[in-house]
Amino acid sequence: MTTNLTNFAWSFFTSPLFMAKKRKKTWDWAELKRWAIIVAWLFVIAIVLFFVARAALQSEQQEAQQLQQEAETLDLEQVRLPEGMKSTTVTYPGFTVYFNPSRHIPNCVVYELTAKESRGRIERHGSFEPDENVKGCPQPADYSSSGYDRGHMAPAGDMKWDEEAMMASFRMTNVCPQNHALNSGAWNDLEIKIREWAERYGSVIVATGPIVDDNPRTIGRRHVAVPTAFYKVLLTRKGGSRMAIAFIYPNKNCRDDMYSYVVTIDEVERRTGIDFFGALPDDEENALEGYSNFHAWEHY
Repeated sequence: MTTNLTNFAWSFFTSPLFMAKKRKKTWDWAELKRWAIIVAWLFVIAIVLFFVARAALQSEQQEAQQLQQEAETLDLEQVRLPEGMKSTTVTYPGFTVYFNPSRHIPNCVVYELTAKESRGRIERHGSFEPDENVKGCPQPADYSSSGYDRGHMAPAGDMKWDEEAMMASFRMTNVCPQNHALNSGAWNDLEIKIREWAERYGSVIVATGPIVDDNPRTIGRRHVAVPTAFYKVLLTRKGGSRMAIAFIYPNKNCRDDMYSYVVTIDEVERRTGIDFFGALPDDEENALEGYSNFHAWEHY
C-alpha cells in the first residue's frame, strides 16, 4: 500500500500537468517582477517630468515678472498723444484707455498680455454699458441700426483672466464702430494670434485703436466717429532683445493673409500722430519702429 502511494505521488509530481503548473507559477513571478520594474521606471520618469515642468513654470514666472518689472521701470505702456488731440485717460482692471470725448471713441487702448493671462478660463460675458464717469462716453444705442458692430479695442478674449477686467472690456469707452466682417473675421484672427504670441514669448505689450479722418462719418445721436482703419502695435522680448511689429486693417472685410497688413510702427505713428514706446532709448526705439518682420514673430 505504501509503495503504491509513493508511486502515485511520484507519478503526479513528475506528470506534465504538474510541471506545467509549476512552470506557470514561476512565469507569473517573472512577469510580476518585469511589471514592477516597468512601474518603477514610470514612477521615476513621472518624478523627472514633474521637476522639469516645475522648473519651466518657475522660469516662465520669473521671465514674466522680469518683463513686468521692466515695463513698469520703462513705462512701456505709456503713449504720447499729439498736441491738441483731446483725451481722457481711464484706467480699468487690465487695460488703459485714452478716450477722445469729441470723437466718442478711444484714441488708443494699451495693456500687457502675459502668458498666464492668455490662458484665462473665464467665459466671455457682459453687456455694453456706458461709463458715466467719462465725459463724451456714448450709449450702446448710438450703434443701433448703424450697420457697425460695437468693436472691442481691448478684446474680451484677452480679459478672461479676471472678472472685473472682463466686465470692463464691455465699457463703451473701449468700443469703436467696426465693420462686422472685419470684427468677426480678420481682426478676430489677429487677436487670437496675439494670444498665441503672449503664450510663446511670455508677455506682449499691445497698443490698439482707430485711425480716423479729419472729417469722419458719424453714427448715432451723439455723432460717434467711424474709423477708416484700425491699428495694433506690439512689443515683446525674444531671447535677449526686444521685437516689435504693427498692423493696420481697413475698416472693411479684409480677406488677405495676416502678413499683408503688417506695417512699421513709424507708419502707425505717421497716421495717428501717437508716439509709442517713447520710454525706450532713442536708438533702440528708432530701430524697432522702423522695421517689422512677421516671420520673425512666427518662428521662435
